[in-house]
Amino acid sequence: MRIFALFNLKPGVDEAVYTEWARTVDLPTANGLPSIDSFRLFKTTGLLGSDAKLPYSHIEVLDIADMDQFGRDVATEAMQAVAAAFQGMVDVTFITTEEIVA
Repeated sequence: MRIFALFNLKPGVDEAVYTEWARTVDLPTANGLPSIDSFRLFKTTGLLGSDAKLPYSHIEVLDIADMDQFGRDVATEAMQAVAAAFQGMVDVTFITTEEIVA
């Protein structure tokens, strides 16, 4: 399972503060979970072929090895604290996906 989190920082949230928190707390914590194969964060930089305003400032990509374990992982006290901090800084949409292959 791959999950995409598309989000913008909430008004008043400092970009540098969020980025430092993501680098030192969010990324290492999530990447340490048994259920996650990979957790990556991207800052959006533009819309290809357009000068239009970006709909999202950041994208997280989570590759989940085991959704049942993921549910247990995110229910822990440590992950609840990380999730609460994240929710306090961003307006987010989580999209679950299923890959289509040839």
